[in-house]
Amino acid sequence: MSSLSITPYFPFCRIRIVNQFVYPKAQESWLKVVPDKRFQPICHLCGHKAIRIHSRSQRNVRDLNLASTPVYLQCHFRKIFCPACQRIVIEDLELLHPYFRVTKRLAEYIHGLCKVMTVKEVAEHLGLDWKTVKNIDKFFLEAQYGTPCFDGLRLLAVDEISIRKGHRYLTIILDYETGRVVWIGQKRKARTLKSFFNRLSKKQKKNLEAIVMDMWDPYIKAVKAKVPHVKIVFDLFHVVAQFSQVIDKVRNSEYRKASKEQKEIFKGAKYLLLKNTVRRFKQRAQLAELLKLNQVINTVYILKDQLKHIWSYKSRTWTIKALDHWCSLARSLRNQSVTKFTNMLVRYSYGILNHCDYPLHTSKLEGVNNKIKVIKRKAYGFHDLRYFSLKIYQAFAN
Repeated sequence: MSSLSITPYFPFCRIRIVNQFVYPKAQESWLKVVPDKRFQPICHLCGHKAIRIHSRSQRNVRDLNLASTPVYLQCHFRKIFCPACQRIVIEDLELLHPYFRVTKRLAEYIHGLCKVMTVKEVAEHLGLDWKTVKNIDKFFLEAQYGTPCFDGLRLLAVDEISIRKGHRYLTIILDYETGRVVWIGQKRKARTLKSFFNRLSKKQKKNLEAIVMDMWDPYIKAVKAKVPHVKIVFDLFHVVAQFSQVIDKVRNSEYRKASKEQKEIFKGAKYLLLKNTVRRFKQRAQLAELLKLNQVINTVYILKDQLKHIWSYKSRTWTIKALDHWCSLARSLRNQSVTKFTNMLVRYSYGILNHCDYPLHTSKLEGVNNKIKVIKRKAYGFHDLRYFSLKIYQAFAN
């Protein structure tokens, strides 16, 4: 007689296997499992021993595959009255999960697979419904990341990410020093950021020193209202991106003024003016000819380079001088778009000067946003924003 036994695969003292059924056509293995009466039933919530048994029930549960064969358990369990919880609960049988029709070890396996695979791929791999897989993964994520930790925050980075068309955004808050996503809120309004600050204790708010963001008034309003002592730092990337739009408007207006022969030089020059370096000889020749041809575009091109240089100063005095010089040169063009941008720069100059004390930038957050987009694209979008937020917490957990 063979000495092989499946008992080692079920090292759980509170259950007893009483029968096994194998269905060759369906390629499935079924095991009948009952509670071991040698042990007094305990509550799965608090572990307290039960005084009395309320009722008995039965449930079919999926377990880990045995090799390539799916294993199902026909589980008989008891519902008990827990004196500590003062409620009727399912007894703890170690192997069974109280909320899902899968065993605890299969649930942990599913959660592990979901770290590297999509919900759909895991469901197809195990032959389960995708909603079951998603709910199991979400259950574990809630336990691990459901309550964000706000301890030790000193420097923050704030930005938004588009989640779908129609101006649907999520606000992402990053711990600048560790790279951990601290909090995610729906929309990008002032009340979104205020709700984050409302979650912080007085001590946690007091420990905050600086926050880097773009020139978005709702965020600025929230910071000044809730944590007025925190220094707001404006990122170079977003400012230069806005000035790039100004450059394109100037190019279009100058193109309309140009003669027919000069317009040929303007064609294809849009991105030449926005690039940091032009490597191709043909493009360099076209750029040089355009700058020589048009004084306004030449000045705007110089302003672009000088604008980036403002963020390199570590002294507030030199930063103020550089900013004043830049604004004087920009206003000399008497261009409506350039003047409007200059006035905005003066209005938000405090955030540029704060960069001298806190040289922060949102490049870390831009990298986070790109990774979030990959997560969203890999899953073909998320209908459950809570689950999407938990997946983001998981991806950037330290």
